[in-house]
Amino acid sequence: MGTEFMSEQRPAVIRRIFLRLVPLLFIAYVTAYLDRVNIGFAALTMNKDIGLSATSYGLGAGMFFIGYFFFEIPSNLLLERFGARRWIARIMVTWGLLSMAMVFVTGPASFLTLRFLIGFAEAGFFPGVILYLTYWFPQAYRARIIAAFMIAIPASLALGAPVSTSILQIGNVAGLSSWQWLFLLEGIPPLVLAVIVLFCLPDRPRNAKWLSDEERGWLEATLEREGRAVEAEHGMTLRRIFTEPRVFALAFIYFADTTANLGLAFFLPQILNALGLTLTETGLFTALPYVVGTIGTLAWGYVSDRMNERRVNLTVALTVAAIGLIGAGLWSHSLIAVAFMSFAAIGIYGAKAPFWPLPSMLLSGTAAAGGIALINALGNLGGFVGPYMVGWIKDETQSFEAGLYMLAAWCLAGAFLTLVVVRPRERAAETVSP
Repeated sequence: MGTEFMSEQRPAVIRRIFLRLVPLLFIAYVTAYLDRVNIGFAALTMNKDIGLSATSYGLGAGMFFIGYFFFEIPSNLLLERFGARRWIARIMVTWGLLSMAMVFVTGPASFLTLRFLIGFAEAGFFPGVILYLTYWFPQAYRARIIAAFMIAIPASLALGAPVSTSILQIGNVAGLSSWQWLFLLEGIPPLVLAVIVLFCLPDRPRNAKWLSDEERGWLEATLEREGRAVEAEHGMTLRRIFTEPRVFALAFIYFADTTANLGLAFFLPQILNALGLTLTETGLFTALPYVVGTIGTLAWGYVSDRMNERRVNLTVALTVAAIGLIGAGLWSHSLIAVAFMSFAAIGIYGAKAPFWPLPSMLLSGTAAAGGIALINALGNLGGFVGPYMVGWIKDETQSFEAGLYMLAAWCLAGAFLTLVVVRPRERAAETVSP
């Protein structure tokens, strides 16, 4: 009866786990990503106040990812050791306080320093959540689960755009400029959410009192069986991930997508504001590509799981991103660019859904903790390269057009490497039906 019962109940169990875990993680990541990129909105008034050129602003925007890089792998290994609940809460408190400290920025030096420290503090949150999701969801469900979590990226920008530009319009209050209020107010939510995470997020299925013994047994047995299958096929150890070509190839693919993602995100408000839009109009038009990107992420996650296929979906998504960025470059002096940026956002964010199930098909156990962190750490260096190169190109050419073409080239490089490296039928495990 147990096996037959669980076969019928599996979708309901997965839905219950999803509703218990993913909404909280989603909201937490919305606050994380907003605190990561809100300088894109603050720059509309901050850059002039503290004397930042486009190049120095782009350098500071990307400096976050240098700090992020250095602590990414240690942070994920510590999460594996101490548990997701405590470690994720710790990360949120640290980055929230440092985000609020951005009110003390007075020039390029303090700007660069705090951006580095915020990246150092937030390191481990995203790969920690990706690792955490592998503790709860079988492989056949992961693309759509990750897609649901990762719509926090475009959602944070879609929601943050009108909110941030509204804050910028409050003017000077209590001796603080509007951009200082932006950092102060948007640094508070992660502090509140950290308390909720600490009390509400179970570390593993065995800690979930809202699962029955039968449900818990089925889930743990399924995940253990999939982990053994991965280990038997690849035999990957923590030490070996640092010499495994496929790990570094996946890191490059993610680097390409991240370069396009953040090269666009950090400058999109400035690109649109340069068209003569007001702050309110800039906020509304900035939100549009991310609303479309949210839909694209969910759709691509669903399609990738239903097709049980990652390679073609990832390649097509990166190609769509490149086409959109090229179109945005061609029409960069017109609001038509917003339509192309929306098309690009479908690919940029849609690519994340078929991409992130791939590492767990190669890695398991501690190697998964280190490997996912390594891929994310190296990939997120694109968050340094993208903004810095777009800013430098803008200063050299007095236009964002060439910068958009550069971002498109990175997407095409990622698409090509996907075809070369990912196996023609890289499939989710067949042990569980979606």
